[in-house]
Amino acid sequence: MRILHTMLRVLDLEKSLAFYTEVLGMRLLRRNDYPDGKFTLAFVGYGDESDGAVIELTHNWGVQEYQLGNAYGHIAIEVPDAYAACAAIKQRGGKVVREAGSMKHGSTVIAFVDDPDGYKIELIQKK
Repeated sequence: MRILHTMLRVLDLEKSLAFYTEVLGMRLLRRNDYPDGKFTLAFVGYGDESDGAVIELTHNWGVQEYQLGNAYGHIAIEVPDAYAACAAIKQRGGKVVREAGSMKHGSTVIAFVDDPDGYKIELIQKK
């Protein structure tokens, strides 16, 4: 068994695709419209789906708001340098909500960014 993907519901698919591809540097792997179900699925990731887990962005047509809830935590991405990643993300228009630095009660360097829908993405500096 292996993890295939994590699904996030997004309000503006084009804005979300721009964030994940242009700001975080992922690739759009596939995109399909389902007119009968009134939704679109777009899969993004750093590698092919056959090689690792990806993110499924689900856009339900006509939906104007989602409740994120308080059970969702974050998606974690390993980066070589969290400080440089934050600078690059800000330069590309991304929103850094916790600057790079050591985590509380530990030495791992982390940072957090928000995607266009408010989902948290944790950047973890490779040790």
